[in-house]
Amino acid sequence: MAALRQGMSPELEAAMEEAEDAGHMQADSEEEKEEPRLRDTPEDISFEAAANTIAFHPNRDILAAGDVDGDVYVYSYSCLEGGNQELWSSGHHLKSCREVSFSHDGHKLFTVSKDKSIHILSVEEGRLVTRFSKAHNSALNSLLMIDEHLFATGDDSGMLKVWDLRKGTAIMEMRQHEEYISSMAIDENKKLLLTTSGEGTMGVFNIKRRRFELLSEPQNGDLTSIVLMKRGKKVACGSSEGTVYLFNWDGFGATSDRFAVKAESIDCMVPVTENVLCTGSIDGVIRAVNILPNRVIGRVGQHLGEPIEQLAKSHTGQLLASCGHDQQVKFWDISALSSMVVDDYRKRKKTGQLKALSRKAFGGGEDFFADLREETEALKEEESDSDDSD
Repeated sequence: MAALRQGMSPELEAAMEEAEDAGHMQADSEEEKEEPRLRDTPEDISFEAAANTIAFHPNRDILAAGDVDGDVYVYSYSCLEGGNQELWSSGHHLKSCREVSFSHDGHKLFTVSKDKSIHILSVEEGRLVTRFSKAHNSALNSLLMIDEHLFATGDDSGMLKVWDLRKGTAIMEMRQHEEYISSMAIDENKKLLLTTSGEGTMGVFNIKRRRFELLSEPQNGDLTSIVLMKRGKKVACGSSEGTVYLFNWDGFGATSDRFAVKAESIDCMVPVTENVLCTGSIDGVIRAVNILPNRVIGRVGQHLGEPIEQLAKSHTGQLLASCGHDQQVKFWDISALSSMVVDDYRKRKKTGQLKALSRKAFGGGEDFFADLREETEALKEEESDSDDSD
């Protein structure tokens, strides 16, 4: 370059140096632009069909989803902008995939479908490892991993089955419910399996002795979801009527407490701490709810008026994922909920609007004017909501 400049006028040489400097600055600017931005949560994942079910990997930043077309997708996720990546997808199911769940070691992914089949896939490759093609006589609806060998399934007719992978067959089959089994939970000792049903009852099954224990009194509406709270001393059930029913452990026959969340429904729930759970509803709102004292703390997020199908908590406990009829999986920062304390006596003021508990929730730091009509309608639906319950 120096040789080329010999004989040049000082003005021309100065102009060339200025152009070189500008080029370097532009290159540096482009490098800066290429730096991915760090977000509070991963970006939304969009699908071609509505996702029914989602599950987080037990120890890696991986999420699985199953949709109404029967397809299963596995993504790695990241808070870096553009960091989400589809790892693989599977179209083995002939009908809607209704539940996905990772094995406890994270090596396998279990899926159940309306086509009455159970599939077990390798997480690394998405390869079909095991298939139970006619696992139930009715469409499968729910799935629960018990330990490294046992898992349970429930179907639309109320049939419960417990499977042993070592034997490759069901070791327990019982039909005590008259309607679909919506959700299942198990105690820390892996002894009592609890089920909720569309008939409004909670079932108790002793899987150690392989026997049915009892059904609870029927509640109003469908029981849609079940979680254990208060270190296993309380059982919380969500209902299609928007009420949370509480049972004492070993007092399964009748509820010990109940309170109305004043949502249109509670279609899914996930525990965040021993006292706080999150609920998803047909109105598209994700609410954080404190158990005893029973209180709606605020709004974690929303799907703009579209029904929410399922919620899941990440292995770090920092993220909540939700899937809804808007064909998206959304991520929410729930790190603040772990330190939240609800006073027994002090009640929050009734403002007519739920408090925003994340930056992406309406009223939070990332609130925006897009889809303003949907936001206004969602807030109108909240005007009658109370932030506390007696």
